[in-house]
Amino acid sequence: MKIEQLAIKGICFGEVLWDNLPTGKKLGGAPLNVAYHLNKLGIETRMLTRIGKDKNGDELIKLCRALGVPTKLFQVDEVHATSIVEVRIDEHKEVNYEIVYPVAWDYIQLQESDLEVIQKVDFMVFGSLSSRHEISYNTLKHLLKVSKYRVMDVNLRAPFYSEVRVLELLGYADLVKMNREELGIIAEWLKLPGSDSDSQLVEKLMQQYAIGEVIVTYGAAGAVYHAGQGSMRYHFPAYLVDVKDTIGSGDSFLAAFLSKRMRNSTEISIEETMSFAATLSAFVTQSIGACPNYDSGTINRFEWIQYLGR
Repeated sequence: MKIEQLAIKGICFGEVLWDNLPTGKKLGGAPLNVAYHLNKLGIETRMLTRIGKDKNGDELIKLCRALGVPTKLFQVDEVHATSIVEVRIDEHKEVNYEIVYPVAWDYIQLQESDLEVIQKVDFMVFGSLSSRHEISYNTLKHLLKVSKYRVMDVNLRAPFYSEVRVLELLGYADLVKMNREELGIIAEWLKLPGSDSDSQLVEKLMQQYAIGEVIVTYGAAGAVYHAGQGSMRYHFPAYLVDVKDTIGSGDSFLAAFLSKRMRNSTEISIEETMSFAATLSAFVTQSIGACPNYDSGTINRFEWIQYLGR
């Protein structure tokens, strides 16, 4: 893997926060995790979010800058606090989150300058969690209307999601990533047949909302890429690694996928794209936290080790 600086540019919209882990405080928030990895992979990706005017906000923005995540579009809230999430990891390495509501990123404001930026970048990544409050939700919808390519990360965190809002956001999406459980929830909302296979459910979802591409992740069983409303389906297995935690593994998968997909090159196959996404996701899974440090040499070595172990 060679990391090069590309002309492609993107924006991630939504939550930034501190994950309070048993091992200490770590930078987090699914859109921020995606932005971190995209910047590491050579795609300049800005983060549009909101933090509190507090110590946690100051520390968060300093760390983002140190990690190479552009902070020019960060808004500062005079009233609401920077988000902190209590994270608990059970004996099976499964992660549970205690998410506070409301916080600063629930109040992301619509600014004319942000609309202009969105129209100039190549893609926009957003998650369903950022729709939990009316203010950020309405800002998001305005931005989606002018975005060129819209990537939706379904992130259903009970009780912070609404059937109506999630389904409405699907109508904007060009590419959707979700896990198998989230696919099942959406299928129930749409009253799709319980006897349908996952592939049949995805195909009907793509047809109903005119979605071009869908990725369904299956944890240790890998991920399946769907395109063309049933005309293409590709499964790539996950790598077997010593799991430290699963925080941010799906976010790194999406970032790695986009780093290949957004090149729009016929020389990059879906096999190569999915393989790279699985590689980075596995590396993050065997690391602590969502944003571990790495470079091209680190990932090359990790990929080679995984290849030899297969």
